[in-house]
Amino acid sequence: MEATGKTPWHLWVVGLVSLLWNLVGAADYIFSSLRSDAWFEVMQYPPEGIAYLDQFPAWAHAGWALGTLGAFVGSILLLARNRLAVIAFAVSLLGIALTSLYEAGAEMPPELAEIQPAWFPIILWGIAVFLLVYSWMMKKRGVLR
Repeated sequence: MEATGKTPWHLWVVGLVSLLWNLVGAADYIFSSLRSDAWFEVMQYPPEGIAYLDQFPAWAHAGWALGTLGAFVGSILLLARNRLAVIAFAVSLLGIALTSLYEAGAEMPPELAEIQPAWFPIILWGIAVFLLVYSWMMKKRGVLR
C-alpha cells in the first residue's frame, strides 16, 4: 500500500485515460447542443438521431450535461489531486441516472441504435462507478487533498 499522501503511479494512468474518455463525452454534449453539423457528420449521427436528441426534455438534457461535464471536470480534479473529484464524479453519476431514466422510457430510433451498441450503457455505468469509487479511495488514502 502506498504511503498516505504520496501520488501512486496509477493515479496518473487513471486520470489521463479518464480525461481522454470524458473529453469525448463532453465534446459530444457541447457540439451536439450547439448543433454542429461537422460534429454530427464526424460522429455519423443520422437525421433521426438528431431529432431524437432535440426531443430530450430539459431535465434529461440537464442530466446529459451533468453526466458528461461532471465526469470531465472530475478527471481534471483527479489529476490535480483535488478531493472535489469525488463530488464531480458523484454528480456525473446523477446525470447518467437522469439520462438513463429518460432513455429507458423513450424509443431510440433504429438508425441511432445502430451506431450506439446495446452494451454501451453498461460500459458507461461501469466506468463512471469505477471513477467514483477510485477517487473516493484516493481521497480516503490522503492522495486527494
